[in-house]
Amino acid sequence: MQAIRCVNYGAPSTLTLEELADPAPKPGQVVIETEAAGLGYVDALLVAGLYQVKTPLPFTPGSEVAGIVVALGEGAPEALMGKRVMALSPVGALAERIALPAAACIPVPATMSAEAAAGFIVSYCTALYGFETCGHLKPGETVLVLGAAGGVGMAAIDVAKAMGATVVAAASTEEKRNAAMARGADFAIDYTAPDWRKTLEPLTGRRDVDLVYDPVGGDMSETGFRCLAPGGRHLVVGFAAGEIPRIPLNLPLLKRSSIVGVDWGGYVRADPAANIPLLRTLTDWASDGRIAPEPSASFPLAQAPSVLQRLLDRESIGKPVIHFRR
Repeated sequence: MQAIRCVNYGAPSTLTLEELADPAPKPGQVVIETEAAGLGYVDALLVAGLYQVKTPLPFTPGSEVAGIVVALGEGAPEALMGKRVMALSPVGALAERIALPAAACIPVPATMSAEAAAGFIVSYCTALYGFETCGHLKPGETVLVLGAAGGVGMAAIDVAKAMGATVVAAASTEEKRNAAMARGADFAIDYTAPDWRKTLEPLTGRRDVDLVYDPVGGDMSETGFRCLAPGGRHLVVGFAAGEIPRIPLNLPLLKRSSIVGVDWGGYVRADPAANIPLLRTLTDWASDGRIAPEPSASFPLAQAPSVLQRLLDRESIGKPVIHFRR
């Protein structure tokens, strides 16, 4: 089988396309014939050796996969054979086949494409967990999404709209803002402009927002927090800007607002069963058309290094997916 391999940490351009032996399933595992693999910023950091945890070399990048179960290990449920599934794995998705625990496999709804499924679990579960469990989002509230044109931001727009919110998308270029509007945002603002807070009221009729969804960090976070209304919630999702912000604690005090960490990964590691209702809600919404998780772009396996580089450079729009069309 073909697979993308990281032999040394560095620029994604150093990745190689290699021939490897097909994996054999261990007890409790299945082998998935990959139809699509989703890529994210963390995948690019792992290749560059810049993530907080280094993956032992050599390895196959990619942590989100969708495909068809083609082999079962001892003890794996026979009902999975031939089924379309999506799953998460620390690494290994950029390969034509991958062996994973059967318990990690989630059925793909008939209405969802492999490309949509491959980019679905992390971004959409994080968004629903953030808005529902952490942010207690109510219909009619206004959400400001920072980094709105990335895969995480696009999923946040989709989920917030499904929950009845008004969404203000903040992004750095006109192309990105247009993409966020196309995804369903009600308004879009340029958060690289001076005094960008002042652009809220002319658009929305109000000077503040109820929630901030923040996967960016850096200088944007404090300004985003200052946009909150009293009782607002600033949802900390990540630090794509590379810098962890230091918000003065007098701001939460004076604004009577909260800073809430959204660590979906930690949430499901502590209680794996807690993710079942999240996924059930999201797959129901996808089947009913309330959310549209189709990726913004799909690329062949050979282009995975350039896709990872664009993620590292924060040039990617939406969730990129690698397809394995045969």
